[in-house]
Amino acid sequence: MSNIIIMDKLNLATAIQEQLETVYDPELKPANIVDLGLVYEIITKEDGIAKIVMTLTAPGCPVAGEIMEEVQRKVAAVPGIREALVELTFDPPWTKDMMTEEAKLELGLL
Repeated sequence: MSNIIIMDKLNLATAIQEQLETVYDPELKPANIVDLGLVYEIITKEDGIAKIVMTLTAPGCPVAGEIMEEVQRKVAAVPGIREALVELTFDPPWTKDMMTEEAKLELGLL
């Protein structure tokens, strides 16, 4: 697991992360957003709300809306989640150092 901050009252972070691993930044395929280091936090609360705090590779990312919608939709589909919220942050800004070794290998950076 990467450096994701997890606060998981519902014990669903693993299922949520599995869903997040099926979301890709089209410019950086085949690496998923988890391996790219774009997911900063996974939070679940007793009332069935999941919150994902994530970033993008660049503030002007043309597919930002699509990626966030996909994250929201896939997290909301996890059994036990009533509502999924996606928060975008650029603090800290993303760098290639946040990628897993696997992602770097997939993208030819190693």
